Amino acid sequence: MAVGLDPGDRRTDIAMADVQRGALAAAALAAVAAAFASNSSSSAPASPSAAGKQLIACGKTRTIGVLYPKTGPAASLGAPQLHWMQYYVSKYNKSHKHKFKLHQGDTQLGNGVANAVSAAQSVVADSKVLGIVGPAGSNEVKATTATLKSAGVGFVSGSATNTQISTDGTRTGYFFRTVPPDAVQSTAVANFIIHNLKFKRVYIIDDQEAYSTGLADETEAKLHSAHVVTKRDGVNQNQSDFSSLIAKIPRNYQLIYLPWQLPPKAQAFGRQLKQAGKGNIAIMGSDGLYDSAVSGLGKNVYDSMFPVGPKDKTVLAYRKAHHGNGDYFGAPSHAAIQAVGGAIDRACKDGKATRGEVRAQLKRTRIVTSVLGLPVRFDRNGDLRGGRFGIYKSDGKNFQPFA
Repeated sequence: MAVGLDPGDRRTDIAMADVQRGALAAAALAAVAAAFASNSSSSAPASPSAAGKQLIACGKTRTIGVLYPKTGPAASLGAPQLHWMQYYVSKYNKSHKHKFKLHQGDTQLGNGVANAVSAAQSVVADSKVLGIVGPAGSNEVKATTATLKSAGVGFVSGSATNTQISTDGTRTGYFFRTVPPDAVQSTAVANFIIHNLKFKRVYIIDDQEAYSTGLADETEAKLHSAHVVTKRDGVNQNQSDFSSLIAKIPRNYQLIYLPWQLPPKAQAFGRQLKQAGKGNIAIMGSDGLYDSAVSGLGKNVYDSMFPVGPKDKTVLAYRKAHHGNGDYFGAPSHAAIQAVGGAIDRACKDGKATRGEVRAQLKRTRIVTSVLGLPVRFDRNGDLRGGRFGIYKSDGKNFQPFA
């Protein structure tokens, strides 16, 4: 808003008063705008600032940001992600003149999204961060989008699967992922229930977060199309007592589908299900429940998980270095940091780069051999080309490939 003097008013004191009033009005408008901005949703689209165009010297050591659940209810999922990323950095640094280092941010997945936003703000404030791996959860991706986009930084998730986060157009050119979307996962799950298990009655319980509700919706629709009878319910991620919910589940239902993010919650649910005398009902989780806390519930437990190449030489070497533990949930994060590292290398060929240049290079990612057992290439939405989900069954202790 522009405020000027009345051309017909020649009195200096009145002119000065007008200027002062104009300045006060402008300040008031600025305060209102600032207040409005502070109350806006953290997931609102944002335009990249000068941060994305800032040219920095790549130097001998280049920095990759990492957003993952170091602590909180999903820490058991964050640990293998970090281990796989550290494994990549360790191997890379031993064989390259230029080095990578990680700037970590703890999103505390499962404790709301405020921690994820704070972590993202902290990581992008480091001007040396050229690209980011993460966040882990789909709800975290939505919540941090404004922060990451306004900083001009590209981010690659190794576990966020909600279909819409890549198709709604909000993050195009910024967001990429090395796991297939839930449109693929829901198809694998529904086909397994319909054709392998041949179940006709399925109880679906989501955990009221973006990842869970989206996957539950898509799976339920596919089950309905095959005339499978379903009942639907939801629980808060903070809930620990599931007795009233379990009491509602009919005893003649054959499967309970839990597309949840937090293994300890699923473990508690499974134990309470047995205590209620309904342990004969099978449980099926999604990728977020690929954890020993869930597989340890018994042999009547199934799970869908990301693509992993068990015969890949890097996977075999990782397992050897970790006493036979493949940490498969974290493997796609290795592919994610491999994509980010490659993009940074290409952008830094002349010794300097911007975050925008790294984003452009992420679009051109071509990894012929990866721990996923398939090449890593991204489509126009940032989705992994040719991605698929596998089905796993518990042997009473661990999940084993099934279909």
